[in-house]
Amino acid sequence: MQVLVITGTGTEVGKTVTTAAVAASALAAGRSVAVLKAAQTGVRPDERGDADEVARLAGRVTAAEVARYPEPLAPGTAARRAGMVPVHPHDVAERAAKLAAEHDLVVVEGAGGLLVRFDAAGGTLADAAGLLGAPVLVVASAGLGTLNTTELTARELRRRELELAGVVIGSWPDSPDLATRCNVADLPEVAGTPLLGAIPAGAGGLSPADFRRAAGSWLAPRLDGTWDAEAFRVRAEP
Repeated sequence: MQVLVITGTGTEVGKTVTTAAVAASALAAGRSVAVLKAAQTGVRPDERGDADEVARLAGRVTAAEVARYPEPLAPGTAARRAGMVPVHPHDVAERAAKLAAEHDLVVVEGAGGLLVRFDAAGGTLADAAGLLGAPVLVVASAGLGTLNTTELTARELRRRELELAGVVIGSWPDSPDLATRCNVADLPEVAGTPLLGAIPAGAGGLSPADFRRAAGSWLAPRLDGTWDAEAFRVRAEP
């Protein structure tokens, strides 16, 4: 797996911290890593973006963006309102392919969910993943409502004949409620793919050194970690 695309079931589900954990685990396994943000929105030219945050937490990664727009909106809308050139799926695919020629792993982080529009033609992260032939890792929220959005995302990936690498819970709470604990068993059922990890809530607030030490324990072996899905499910049983 040389390119991995990371999407979410929506906004604020933990994509960037999950991307950082994937990058940190790959670095710890001795792999060279690049992180590409497909479209950064809501950030001024002089501010740090999501790729910069991944580099801060994970360590020695090559951090890159295809484009950034000042307003915190869907990329296509943000580009139009700013009078700027939009991102197209082929732009993302071409940049990722160039990075892949120089790195063992390229992690492409999307903006929002799988079908958030990049341009007026309706291009999306899903289209970029198709051009790359890359697997897609879905970051899902932990609580009530996640089953519907996760299943819809998984169904769309399969409809497009894209590989669904697995699901990671982007923010696992310290005190999970009943719905959250039940979702540990239900998420892989509705997605038709294994759970590949659970990132603790607040992980992004750890020091970089603590984050890097712990990242592998949050992710399954397929993502260069040691996380045990079955043991986690048993602990979460209501």
